Amino acid sequence: MFPRIAARSLRSASAVSAASVSAAVSSSRSSVAAAATSVQLQKRFLNLHEYQSSAIMESAGVNVPFGIAAHSVEEAVKAANEIGDEEVVIKSQILAGGRGLGAFTNGLQGGVHIIKTSEVEDYATKMLGGTLVTKQSGPAGKPVNTLLIAKKMALARECYFSIIMDRASQGALIIASAEGGTSIEDLAESNPEKIIQVPVDLQKGITDSDIQKVVDGLEVTGDKEAAGEQIRALYQLFVEKDCTMVEVNPLAEDTSGNLIAADAKIGFDDNANFRQADIFEQRDFTQEDSREVAATQHDLNYIGLEGDIGCMVNGAGLAMATMDIISMKGGTPANFLDVGGSATTAQIKAAFEIITADYHVKAILVNIFGGIMRCDVIAQGIIEASKELELKIPVIVRLEGTKVNEGKSLLEESGLQLIAANDLDDAAEKAVAAIA
Repeated sequence: MFPRIAARSLRSASAVSAASVSAAVSSSRSSVAAAATSVQLQKRFLNLHEYQSSAIMESAGVNVPFGIAAHSVEEAVKAANEIGDEEVVIKSQILAGGRGLGAFTNGLQGGVHIIKTSEVEDYATKMLGGTLVTKQSGPAGKPVNTLLIAKKMALARECYFSIIMDRASQGALIIASAEGGTSIEDLAESNPEKIIQVPVDLQKGITDSDIQKVVDGLEVTGDKEAAGEQIRALYQLFVEKDCTMVEVNPLAEDTSGNLIAADAKIGFDDNANFRQADIFEQRDFTQEDSREVAATQHDLNYIGLEGDIGCMVNGAGLAMATMDIISMKGGTPANFLDVGGSATTAQIKAAFEIITADYHVKAILVNIFGGIMRCDVIAQGIIEASKELELKIPVIVRLEGTKVNEGKSLLEESGLQLIAANDLDDAAEKAVAAIA
């Protein structure tokens, strides 16, 4: 259950991409499998758009194509004219991979186009405000509120480069290939030997030997020393900005043999918010599940799933056990929601609001084991939420632990039609029966 939940909580499709490449390559290398697993289990981190990531890379000394972000059709036209070339690249900015092969819900095919400057207004009109659906966005797609108008580069070939965290070596892992572009996942499946992996000791930092391995793996044709400096700059960015992932796909060579980060995706550790405040201010909430955003604001841990039984539990382990037992009883959980060990009445009310915002939810199962958390606080939150939200769906409540008798008394005296359960098995059975 946990890997499925954790995968749903990933904020970035590119992180999945890097992890999937590592996983495919490591099918015959068990030591690297742990690295792929560690990335898939990464639960929370900030991701930025390409134009934001490119700006950060450029400030770190990485070669990037010249580009201008546009938030309106007028800005897009102005940006194209400023570039001044006959052709430009127009790129949809969403937090999902596979944009080039995606499709807009309005019928426009592709989220990335090389077009004439005279066509920018037409394309920008169709792309801005639209919804782009890709293999990594999910069927609902992502809204396109920003376009990147970039200079068309003369690229000779495309490579792949990424840095992720590797649990096996307890450090950074560089993944690189002389063959890159949109087909890196396919390459990992068909020809894993073409992908190299270079673990980096975080205490020592990246060494000349590490850099040489990467440069050789990329099969650089130009100035190898200059290429090495680009690899070093990307690694320093990874460390200094508290990144969980840096992915450049493609890391391209121009006709002079210079390495250029033709695309940029970066993920950041949420725990570094306090020292990377300027980066975290760039978070785009429109690209995230609004329920997960609301949960974060109330210090709750929420992940939306696809079932019809909402879950509110204290403790991640108990939450996963609750979801498993619901499944065993023939139901499907609608979410993972951990209120933690010290939730307030206000947080309990917020949890109910978040759960019921999912129109698929037909019943709610509350499973609380009071250790630090007091059952009477939970009960009061349930009562207030039920009255304020005028809940019309069954609410099954199982309480145990600190102040349990006081909690049960509050629920019984509330006059609400709540369904009491004696234990978790009983609660799951009643939740499934309530929507049968």
